[in-house]
Amino acid sequence: MKRSLLLLGLIVVLVAGFALVYLLLTPEENRESGGMGAMEPVSGPQVPLVGGFAEGEEIAFLHTEASAPQVAEMLTDMMGSPVLVVPSLAEVPEVSLANVYVFTNGIEGDGPMGFQPDVFDNPPGTEGYSPLRALNLVTWVNEGDAREMRSANEVLEAEANGEVTIEQPGVVVNMPMVTWPGGER
Repeated sequence: MKRSLLLLGLIVVLVAGFALVYLLLTPEENRESGGMGAMEPVSGPQVPLVGGFAEGEEIAFLHTEASAPQVAEMLTDMMGSPVLVVPSLAEVPEVSLANVYVFTNGIEGDGPMGFQPDVFDNPPGTEGYSPLRALNLVTWVNEGDAREMRSANEVLEAEANGEVTIEQPGVVVNMPMVTWPGGER
């Protein structure tokens, strides 16, 4: 019993000592903002958000880098913010990539080619999520049949039905999501 009380007393003294050292050595502004030198947002250039779809819902994402110069240039012109060329992105193993479906015709919209917004598979929180996206160009076989698609499953079903073709040019784009079904940064 005496030993337990002695041990408890020692623990209380150690904790109090650590608390006192923390108070003496940590500037007051850091203690008030969460301690340990909490980070504050930095002002600087703003990267514009882009709208798209995943799993039937609207999302927001960024274009930051592309493996092909012509794609980086098109996205830079579209967004008014530099998209960097990183050729080595094209060498990322396929297992590390998710997909983005970009429309080359169909319903006019805000997509990079002037048609409907991009459609993504595997948003954050799902198996296979990656901000690195393999570019898939979707073309309606009969443009008169075009309709807005909001999920990768819809795109793949339309391909299976012969309504669209999908071309994979081997381009990879870094497209981290900022909002997604059930989440945000």
